[in-house]
Amino acid sequence: MRKLIDLPKAWLAGMLLVAWWQGRYHPMGLSFGTVWADLLGGLLVGGGLLFIALAVAEMRRARTTVMPNEEASQLVTGSVFKLSRNPIYVGDAMILLGLILYWDAVPSLVLLPIFVWVVEKRFVEKEEKMLRRKFLAQYAKYAQQTRRWL
Repeated sequence: MRKLIDLPKAWLAGMLLVAWWQGRYHPMGLSFGTVWADLLGGLLVGGGLLFIALAVAEMRRARTTVMPNEEASQLVTGSVFKLSRNPIYVGDAMILLGLILYWDAVPSLVLLPIFVWVVEKRFVEKEEKMLRRKFLAQYAKYAQQTRRWL
């Protein structure tokens, strides 16, 4: 059960639930302004979904796992992986920010750095350690050329 709960998407879902609840039931009189926030929020959500889809497609093409904490069979460095070593997590963060804007949940902006920190500590650091061990110099070169986030 813990394996199902302790996944980045579960953390994202929890943060989204908190943001939605805060925006819906406790707006605290704060607002982004509806028109631009809705537009920007929609663009961020769409961009995040696209980023995730491109990353998953590239990982599938390389025939490696997309599951966190599983050992990769290939080091994927093409497509969106040229922009970020963690494009799926970047996409998750974009979705979180986009929905916070769309739901007009201003105080929930604090969730974004918390989400990034949780994902980095619980998943990214472990995944990068596995990649560094398995792919040695190839990963070291990739890590020098490509930022962890953006």
